Amino acid sequence: MKVRILKFFRICLAVSLIGTACYCLTQRLPECFGGSDTALAAAAFTLTDGKYRAEAPTEQQTEAPRTVKTEAQAATQPATEKSAERDKSAYYDSYGDHSGEARYSVTEKTVGADGTAVENAYVKNRTGLDFDFNSILHTPLTFNAEKNASSPQVLIYHTHTSEAYLDEDVDFFYDSFYSRTQDESFNVVGVGNVLADTLEKRGIRTLHDKTVHDSTYNGSYDRSAETVFADMAENKDIKVVLDIHRDALGTEECKVKTVFEHEGQKAAQIMILSGCDVYGERGFDNWQNNLSFALKLQTTAESMYPGMTRPMSFDFFAYNEYICDGSLLIEVGTDANSVDEVQRTANYLGEVLAAVLANN
Repeated sequence: MKVRILKFFRICLAVSLIGTACYCLTQRLPECFGGSDTALAAAAFTLTDGKYRAEAPTEQQTEAPRTVKTEAQAATQPATEKSAERDKSAYYDSYGDHSGEARYSVTEKTVGADGTAVENAYVKNRTGLDFDFNSILHTPLTFNAEKNASSPQVLIYHTHTSEAYLDEDVDFFYDSFYSRTQDESFNVVGVGNVLADTLEKRGIRTLHDKTVHDSTYNGSYDRSAETVFADMAENKDIKVVLDIHRDALGTEECKVKTVFEHEGQKAAQIMILSGCDVYGERGFDNWQNNLSFALKLQTTAESMYPGMTRPMSFDFFAYNEYICDGSLLIEVGTDANSVDEVQRTANYLGEVLAAVLANN
């Protein structure tokens, strides 16, 4: 008798649970299907932290099941829509046919605190001499850039015009990758294009000189200096002169790209080079004025976009920085950074420069 009673109660409990579940389901489904977005029907049953969360569907979710790329698939499919639009026929294609080629690696690195701290940034002082960088940082600039002027205030040029980047954000490269091209879609000229456009949008007239100076490397700085002097002779109001390069780090079998993140997107780090002429050997008497400008760019960049800068390289060199107080050499990324990463950084650099000039 007791067994029958126990069995009866178990049946009643099961019926009750099933009834409750059906009731809850009938209450939830109208909410899912009654709205304009039918994808909520699936999203309603996705648990996140113990709560229902409905997310707007992506194009992939509404048209086809989501797939995960394998390593083999990744080698044949473009990573971004923007990169897929670039014509790689005359350059290098990470997703092209590389049959028979050796494959090497790319390592990401964020270069941080190293050297002498100057407020929120760092200087790699390679001179062996002591300098009061903080005092030089707070020295007023010796020039002013006029906003919305009728003539160029900034000149952008490239001593090594052909320096180029990887076409995609990948962690590999093949033997055929050669990071030199005159194609603006993949080289430092493209970086200069974005930088100039950002400055123009901020009301700073900019001249971008795309003259090729590295058809041979010997004498490239002499040739680019001639270009700068000619441009400044025609445009008397130029105050800032930026020589945009890219670096190369790592080995032949493992390249290193420097990155940081801003608002969830990867971008390339920059490295500012600022020289000195303490002993008067290079005709670079204005080096402290130049250094003040470099330090202002460095600390402003770190305030606006933390992690954007590698430690500044400070040493006994002049390059073309002697030309004027606002003349700097800036390395944007390395040859292993993707085009998208460095062009993103070029936009940030334009915003930083605009802020420095506005606060002077």
